[in-house]
Amino acid sequence: MVLPLIITSRLRSTLIAFALGAASVAAFAPLGFFPLVVLTTAWLAYEWSRSSPRNAFLSGYAFGFGLFAAGVSWIYVSLHDIGGMPAPVAGVATFLFCAFLALFPALAGWLQARIPACAAVRATLLIPAAWTLQEWIRSWILTGFPWLSLGYASARWPLQGYAPLGGVFALSFLTFVLGGMLYLALTQRLRLAWAAALVCVFAAGEALRHVEWTTPAGAPVSVALLQGNIEQSLKFDPRRYARTLETYAALAGETRARLIVFPETAVPRFLDTVDARYIQFLEDLARRNGGDILLGVPTRKSPDEFYNSVVTLGVSPRQIYHKVHLVPFGEFVPPGLGWTLRMVDIPMSDFSRGSAAQPLLEAAGQKIGVNVCYEDAFGDPIARQLPQATLLVNMSNVAWFGDSLAPAQHLQIAQLRAIEAGRMYLTATNTGITAAIDRDGRVLATLPQFAEGRLEIAARGYGGATPYVHGRDWPIVVIALALLVAAAMIARRNLSR
Repeated sequence: MVLPLIITSRLRSTLIAFALGAASVAAFAPLGFFPLVVLTTAWLAYEWSRSSPRNAFLSGYAFGFGLFAAGVSWIYVSLHDIGGMPAPVAGVATFLFCAFLALFPALAGWLQARIPACAAVRATLLIPAAWTLQEWIRSWILTGFPWLSLGYASARWPLQGYAPLGGVFALSFLTFVLGGMLYLALTQRLRLAWAAALVCVFAAGEALRHVEWTTPAGAPVSVALLQGNIEQSLKFDPRRYARTLETYAALAGETRARLIVFPETAVPRFLDTVDARYIQFLEDLARRNGGDILLGVPTRKSPDEFYNSVVTLGVSPRQIYHKVHLVPFGEFVPPGLGWTLRMVDIPMSDFSRGSAAQPLLEAAGQKIGVNVCYEDAFGDPIARQLPQATLLVNMSNVAWFGDSLAPAQHLQIAQLRAIEAGRMYLTATNTGITAAIDRDGRVLATLPQFAEGRLEIAARGYGGATPYVHGRDWPIVVIALALLVAAAMIARRNLSR
């Protein structure tokens, strides 16, 4: 009789963990209800505080699988709806990818459970440290997939005030600290003290939001962000090519902005095959405006070595940037899943990676830290461009992901990058969401999704550096690791007595 009860209890905990992991996606954009993730992490703190390492692994895996299955469902959209992969195969590939990602929260649960500690230490230190460490490791394994790091959910909430200090992983740590405090306030002694501590963390974050870490550098520059709204199914169609060029020529020709930003791969052919007259036309437009164009276009060095690139045209000498971090399945195939590439119709789906040490692009009087699409999910490389970069620009083509959660999640990630860096952040996309983001994460202006248009704004460059720029992700990673090691050593010493 006892065994069925144990099985039922474990199954119930697993199902609850899965449901709460899936529900946590509502804390991210587009809904963006951050308090929800504090509630779900409070439950996880409760569950892990009373679990064996094995059970903590299982509940962590269920929570992670729910989070990723609901939150990165756009992988399926990319493979099936856009890439044409058969639905069952796309479903299996997406399932395997989410199942792999879920291993990281599971390992966090197992790791913290291996270290003896009281409830308060576990909930407010060990669990946040273990979770933060797994998020950081996930940002490196197989070139990294840091999507849905919990810290992103705090954009435009009081906790974002800590972002200029420690970045998104510090926000993830603090999110779990808040969840742990909520769990302790509801279940342990000294409830008022834990509730007061929770409020203090929020209040300090709100106060930090009003600190100006950077200062204006020079006069504002006029910028035009172009959104061609070319359907992905038509983008690489040879019959649509001429019309695509005409669309962008018209959008660019109607503005006098000093800096004109095209989306990622706006010109859907290798640069060396594009009619030289078209490139000269764009260069003349930029010179007419006394500025430059940032053009998204593929480039190649050989038939087997080609890049997702950004090229400058105009007054400044021609420069080029090659994308470094590539999108799984869309631009490269994760190891072991090469069979998916043979079943999907995604042109140029196996790009080469650019060097991690590329110079800034100088255009329209600004030193621009450029990143392409998915690259803005990586705060550390962007921070390396600072404090030299005065302006951050992202060029994307999220048409790969249709009308899914990805565009809104991507904009939220961009907001955190702006806050971490203390820089204005501009993002030009093919189908949306094209936006201008101020250094405090406020979205100043956007274009509607799935509409052709041009967003004209006055962008201000900034100088100086936030604390995050100097330390990047390392301080919070070292703190998390030190907490786990110190707790393990103390526990071992107590057991040896």
